[in-house]
This record gives sequence, structure tokens and C-alpha cells, in this order.
Amino acid sequence: MKKLYHLPYHELRRKIFDKEIKVKDYAQEILERIKERKDINAFITINEGILEEANLIDNKIKEGEKVGRLAGALIAIKDNICTKGIRTTCASKMLSNYIPPYDATVIERIKIEDALILGKTNMDEFAMGSTTELSYFGPTKNPLDKERVAGGSSGGSGAAVADHQAPLALGADTGGSVRCPASFCGIFGLKPTYGLVSRYGLISYANSLEQIGPMAKSLKDLSLLLSCISGKDERDSTTLPLKDFNFSFEKKGKIAKRVAIIKELVEEGLQRGVRERFYSALEILKDMGIKISELSLKILEYAIPCYYIIAMAEASSNLARYDGLRYGLKLKEGMENFSLYISKIRGEGFGDEVKRRIILGTFILSAGYYEQFYIKAQAIRKIIRKEFDRIFKEYDLIISPTMPSIAYKLGEKSKDPLEMYLGDIETVSANLAGIPALSLPCGYSSNMPVGLQLMGKPLSEGLLLSTAQEFERIRGENFE
Repeated sequence: MKKLYHLPYHELRRKIFDKEIKVKDYAQEILERIKERKDINAFITINEGILEEANLIDNKIKEGEKVGRLAGALIAIKDNICTKGIRTTCASKMLSNYIPPYDATVIERIKIEDALILGKTNMDEFAMGSTTELSYFGPTKNPLDKERVAGGSSGGSGAAVADHQAPLALGADTGGSVRCPASFCGIFGLKPTYGLVSRYGLISYANSLEQIGPMAKSLKDLSLLLSCISGKDERDSTTLPLKDFNFSFEKKGKIAKRVAIIKELVEEGLQRGVRERFYSALEILKDMGIKISELSLKILEYAIPCYYIIAMAEASSNLARYDGLRYGLKLKEGMENFSLYISKIRGEGFGDEVKRRIILGTFILSAGYYEQFYIKAQAIRKIIRKEFDRIFKEYDLIISPTMPSIAYKLGEKSKDPLEMYLGDIETVSANLAGIPALSLPCGYSSNMPVGLQLMGKPLSEGLLLSTAQEFERIRGENFE
């Protein structure tokens, strides 16, 4: 008999409302699944009140009370999104005992829709990484091959969904951190348009790049979760003035007609299996009646250095607050020397990769180097954004592989930071340009998933989802 946790949320919802199952029984089954699969290390913290909260939803349904669009949905939350009363660590010793006194806006919005917070998922420390190996709480393993990584930095969220430990999850994407684990784990993951989803309550890594995004087993569930978390937030001045942004799959949506391939994203560095799956996906797109053209965008040669200069500069500024006085780890001794105390706090509280990015970011922003690096990176970013705007005047979407390879072996990239940074070549440009990008499964290579990335102009999430839905329909259930 098929377990409940294998079902996507929209099927579970129907069973819940038809009173075939109770939310509490479903939650209990999920908790047992998490316990059985604890070696995956997808979660850092489980919500201890989940069964009681599930019982409340059951009672509301029993009494015929109105419930929200996410009633009974158990959602895994990346551990850099604040949850009132539930530990939020950023996978760092620095915040290992931090319990927020408030909810992030996205958490408030899913709670209004009667969703339940299942727990907080593992990640690279302060979202700085692409494998979820750089966590104070140990690495997350890929549920399809435990000798491989789940991707990062939202690897815990990706693994939880892929391993049926949660039907839905929220991640945060700074340079591919939702799309990378979606690709490596074979699920759907979306980085929304910058400003579509509030970042209030997200513990920042790089403010101008990051967006909270949904992850799910199905596009229908992904679109529902995106609809629930999107919209203007007075507490986040970067959010767009949109009152209602609904991504309904009840009616067949408009799909892309003309798409572009950027030569610089498919030329070098792609594993053979990834390349084969990508070009097989192009044949499906052609069967959909989509015209495909190849373009060159030389400026993308500078996308990786541009991204990391901006991200590290913003990270060094954001993490300056962790001094053991206002935020972060506290020590019982050493207060008599302020400078040494802060040095000791940061030495003990931060991992090696976080220290590396703080040092590099501080260097980038220092006198004499600010104009040489940071100002030039911002200029390149502006050119990239303009070039994407130019392409989207003629084409509906840009397509590429999500990642240049299948999931890495554990330890394969973590000891070589530069090699790990270069793995983000396919994803960082969407963050630099502030455009939406969707990763969807498009087949397997060496028995591991390969992701296809769709990028569109700002606020084209509906087009991305409708095109992906038609791609899924034609491709069917059989992966190559």
C-alpha cells in the first residue's frame, strides 16, 4: 500500500477534505519517516508542537470551519527563515541556540493559510555553499545516493521533499541555492522575481541577491505555495506593489513560443550526461511548437566573479552584527578585552567558509579596493541586467541546464572553494538580473537527476510554470 507521504500535497488535501485521512495521522506518518531516514540529515530542528497543531486543523475541518489554501500542508523551512518559538540556527554554531521572537513574513502568510511548520532544514552555514556540507550540524546526504551531496545551500529542504519527508519546502536562493538542490534531488524549485516575495525575517547573506522560493514534488503544489507567499510587505521596502499574484493551474496557461539558449552557458564544463539530457529536453520543447535560437552573451564570462564580489561584500556587512554582545554566541569570560572577545566569538562561532567570505568581503570594501572591485562588479551587474532585458524583448524564455553536473560526491568540492564557486555558472545570472528562474527535472545521468532551468523576464513566473507544466505533460512519467 502506498504511504501517504508519497503523495503530493494537492492529492493529500483532497483526501483530508473528503475525510479519508486526518492531518494528525498524516503528520505522525511523516515524523516516523523523518526518524527512519535521520541519516539523510535533512532537518536540524523538528517542530515539537506539530501533532497538536495538526489536531487543531482536523477539528476545524470537522466543525465545517473555513480553512486556508494550505490546510494540513506540512512545510519544511530552511533554517535561515525566522520561526517564532522554533530554533533558527543558520546551521551555525554562532546561532545554535537562537529562538526568534517573531515569524518571517512568509511564515505568517503560510500560517494564515493553515499550513503547519514541520521543522527547520539543514543548510550550508549562513547559506554560504553549494552542497550543504558546510553545516555545523553535519552534511545533508542526497536521498537518491547517500554518497553524494543534496546540493546547497537549501540542501536540507531539497532532500526533505525528494525523500518524502515533507511535501513542500521553503528555501532561499542567493545564487542558485533553491535551484541547485532541486536539480541534484530531482524536484521542482523556483527563484522568484526579486521583490515578489518578502525577505522580512530572512537572516541575510546578500540582501540584493537573495529571494525566498518554494520547492515541491509537483508544479501544481509549487504554484500554490508561491501564490501564498507572494505580494507586497510594508516591512520590506524591496517588495513589489502587487496585492494579489495568483498562479492557478486550474486553466491551461499560455506557454512560451520563442526561447533562447545562451552559448556561454552550454559550451564548456557540462558533463556529458547533463549535455545529453539538456539536448533531449530541447527536442521536447520543439514538439511543443517552441522555436529555439542560440545566442552569445559574452558578458556572462564575468558573471561568477561579479556575483561573488557583490555577495561577499554584502555578507561581510551583514555578519558584522555577530559580536557576542548584540547577536550570536556568548562567552562567560574574556569581556575585559573587547577586541579579543569579539575575535574569540567569531573564531569559535563561524566556520571556515564563512570566515573566508567575511575576510574577502572586507577586503573588497576596504579603501583602495572598493572602486577597483565592488564598483566594477556593480557596473557589470547593470550590463547583465540590460542584456537580459534586451533578450526578453525578442524571446519569452532563456533555457539552460540548472547545474553543469549531477550531484557531487561528498567531499568532492568542499575542499576546493574555487571549484565549488564555478559550479554556480548556470544559476548566478538570474540573481544578478533579479529575474525568475525555475528548475525542473528533465531526466537522469548515471542514475542521478538532471535539472532544466527556465529563466524569464521579471514577473513571468506564470509563463515559466505553464511552460514547465506542458513540458511535463509531453515528457510523461518516463525519465530517459
